[in-house]
Amino acid sequence: MKNFHVAIIGGGVIGSSIAWELSKYKLDVVVFEMGSDVASGASKANSGVVHSGINSPPSSLKARYCVEGNKILQSLADNLGFPLKWIGKYVIAKNEEEIKELERLKKVGIENCVPGLKIKNGAEVTEPNISCFAALWVPTAGIVSPYKFTMAFAENAAENDVKFLLETKVTNLIKHKDCFILKTNKGEYQSLLVVNAAGLNCREIISMVEKPDFNVYPCRGEYLVLDKKHSSLINSMIYPVPPKELGVLGVHITPTIGGNILLGPSAEFIDDTENKKTTREMMKTLIIEGRKIIPAISDRAVINAYSGIRCKLASPEEGGWSDYRIEESKQVSGLISLLGIESPGLTGAPAIAKDVVRMISQSIELKFKDNFKFAKIKRKRFSEMSVKERSDFIKKDERWGRIVCRCEQITEKEVIDALSNPLGAKTLSSVKYRCRAGMGRCQGGFCTQHIIRIIKKQFNMDVKNIKLRSPDSNLFFGRTREVRNE
Repeated sequence: MKNFHVAIIGGGVIGSSIAWELSKYKLDVVVFEMGSDVASGASKANSGVVHSGINSPPSSLKARYCVEGNKILQSLADNLGFPLKWIGKYVIAKNEEEIKELERLKKVGIENCVPGLKIKNGAEVTEPNISCFAALWVPTAGIVSPYKFTMAFAENAAENDVKFLLETKVTNLIKHKDCFILKTNKGEYQSLLVVNAAGLNCREIISMVEKPDFNVYPCRGEYLVLDKKHSSLINSMIYPVPPKELGVLGVHITPTIGGNILLGPSAEFIDDTENKKTTREMMKTLIIEGRKIIPAISDRAVINAYSGIRCKLASPEEGGWSDYRIEESKQVSGLISLLGIESPGLTGAPAIAKDVVRMISQSIELKFKDNFKFAKIKRKRFSEMSVKERSDFIKKDERWGRIVCRCEQITEKEVIDALSNPLGAKTLSSVKYRCRAGMGRCQGGFCTQHIIRIIKKQFNMDVKNIKLRSPDSNLFFGRTREVRNE
């Protein structure tokens, strides 16, 4: 039985950022992730927005962590190499009545110490395709790639000796004397402390050792992805005045790091935490809502749809809003749980991680490593290189000259680098989210076969073991015909 100081359940942005903070210390740390890669749940299926702190009530944990996380994100991007852009946000009012809500948001932002907030009239809004009565300008809002953000924490943590166990589901948790026994589908492990960062499954983990005093209300949000050729529609994020119900921000229009534009999310309370389907009805609704902001949005602009599920602790009858709960169990010492971490959890994750490490320091003496290393800053994508840079790379390795994904101009070497990640994740999605192969207009129609060839040849994998994104998503189950031996 392998022993650890800290076991983290969940490899989303919260679990991965805590793992990274802990990797600075002389500790044995393990992360259990039931998916085939980190960021396999809500941490990848969101808007990728760096929030500023105008939507969360002053004195709430949501406000505090959002503002603190926003302030430290740039230094983290510089050290870990994930992309970050400060593009700002407009919250638009369609009429004079909605200006009252802009004034309220501005007041909340000022109380939360958000700088630079300004209400502008419609003529001052510097977005050529937006028509509005007035808008609140939020300059400290930005965007990240949510999956690259999470992977940056996880991969650097792995390089600093944190153990990531993918496709490993915790099936039981037992407090035994001064430690925990974690039973999984891949064996048993022992740890002094356990951090429950299981997201939508947080209640299930707690119920293994005590009776939970809360419920989880899954709330699905669907998104539409627009083709990159429509990226010039907006320069900043465009939000409507938030709806008063459900504790959400409404359907907004958001540029992404990759150049696409997102429409969404919707907000639909559901019963099944695994129901991530997208629906024709909601696609139509998102287009309609998007056209209320930008009438020029075309049906033909949409190239993909996806959904994510928020972890809410308040039911729709209660209004959908609740604050985070970050606490050590009063009944089972050593179990730290992070409950109801929804938006702005992505922004607040680094600040949350620092607080969790402070909690851990109350039980374990933490000593800094002498050999902690930051991530190597990632090189530019091949498509972003100059002609000379491309030529130099191809001379060193001809695989740089073989284009695998035509839409995104991704090379064979970039695919191999994505598959050579420190976590050992080797699915089609692990390639997609690391180097963007399969994210273009054809959505993998051309490059999928070539990625499979690379996985099979470069990593000597049986094609029947190659997966799309999760442990049960095998791409192949056998041959349709026998291959003759010539």
